[in-house]
Amino acid sequence: MIDRRHLLLSATAAAVPLPALAASDSSARLPKKFRPQIVSAPAELAAGEIHVVPDDHFLYWTLGDGKARRYGIAVGAPGRNFKGVAHVRRKAEWPSWTPTADMIRKEPSVYGKWRNGLPGGHEKNPMGSRALYLYQGNRDTLYRIHGTPQPWTIGRSFSSGCIRLQNPHVEELYAHVPLGTRVVVY
Repeated sequence: MIDRRHLLLSATAAAVPLPALAASDSSARLPKKFRPQIVSAPAELAAGEIHVVPDDHFLYWTLGDGKARRYGIAVGAPGRNFKGVAHVRRKAEWPSWTPTADMIRKEPSVYGKWRNGLPGGHEKNPMGSRALYLYQGNRDTLYRIHGTPQPWTIGRSFSSGCIRLQNPHVEELYAHVPLGTRVVVY
């Protein structure tokens, strides 16, 4: 496994095989470092993988040839993050959401009212516009890479553990990530 320090990368000007994002109001308010950009990546990283560095609040979509697309993210509060290797086994547009039993047990005043779930597109649904479901083998880890209706949370560690991107950013990533994609969370 590659040490996460190898992913502390610098931004570079490079040809981008991904479309440029339209500047949204929420993206324009993001600190520049959290806006999607092409960065240098270790040459040994295979193209078409996702690497997540929660401590730094970055997700990298590897492009090959020593390049990656970097996105700012929000992650779980300390002790609530997934670490390890998983694969994207399911994708959903406007996913529904139901808090886990553990979430309800730990914070009943926050999650109890949603125990029956929320439909996709509901303004209170924390999954946002797209979701990539992380599995280890055939086991759902219950962790997701997903959008958020709270774009101001990017760069923070506060949630129950999922990896959140602004909706326009997760939509871009979603369009390029096929099922089976390897995801490494450091």
